[in-house]
Amino acid sequence: MRGMLAAAALTLVSLGVAHAQEKDVAGSQDHPLLTRMPGYYIDGYEVKDFDSVDSSAYVSGADATWEGRATRLSYAIKSGTKPISMTQIARNYEAALKKVGATILFSDARVVGAKLIRTGTTWVKVEAFNEGNSYSLLVVEAKAMEQEVVADAAALQAGIGAEGKVAVYGIYFDTNKAVVKPESNPTLEQIVKLLEQSPRLNLFVVGHTDGVGAPEANLKLSSDRAASVIEALVSRGVEAARLMPAGAGPYCPVATNRTDAGKAKNRRVELVERLY
Repeated sequence: MRGMLAAAALTLVSLGVAHAQEKDVAGSQDHPLLTRMPGYYIDGYEVKDFDSVDSSAYVSGADATWEGRATRLSYAIKSGTKPISMTQIARNYEAALKKVGATILFSDARVVGAKLIRTGTTWVKVEAFNEGNSYSLLVVEAKAMEQEVVADAAALQAGIGAEGKVAVYGIYFDTNKAVVKPESNPTLEQIVKLLEQSPRLNLFVVGHTDGVGAPEANLKLSSDRAASVIEALVSRGVEAARLMPAGAGPYCPVATNRTDAGKAKNRRVELVERLY
């Protein structure tokens, strides 16, 4: 009898521990865009300020690569919750995404992906597993990667030595403006150092824009930005004769202009070796 009571007590303790563990992981929360399925808890949570997701297995073209702030959530069903199918999870999220104006990119019996355009672009993927006992939610909010590492003079020299040019992403302007912003100073100082260390190096300073707006306006903007960069370098002691401005506007992209991340890569200044 005592053995049976002990076994029963152990079972109750085990159930209590299991229920206690069925809580959202510490620090987690639902993404503001979408709520969870009723009766589920968050058992996995990760947010990366900038990440790249390959979705080419589901969709091609501009939507095959998702870049930006990535939130990954995994959900598990709570004990005692009525089981639901993987398809029910997928269809619930598909309906919710359509309701907020998203375009469905792909959908099957357990996976759905969508794209939502508001002030920016957001991609969503929901994938159900284990007969509906768990599912994952991925939300990628497009944004340009913040340039946290400024290329130093040695890296700039290496790029020019290898390819005759180097792209610089640490020079900043306001939208549709050509005034160099103060946060560009660390990069400008490295360009000055490059030119001091390589007294025979002359450069084209070439401005590039994304593909938004009229090409003629972007061509002028890129040229004006290149001239502003040269003005900033001359003010730091660089001989003006060593630098020549040029503007390529939107005509030499290095990435697609269909995504925010691609446009950010296209907005750049290039230093091109000048042999005369």
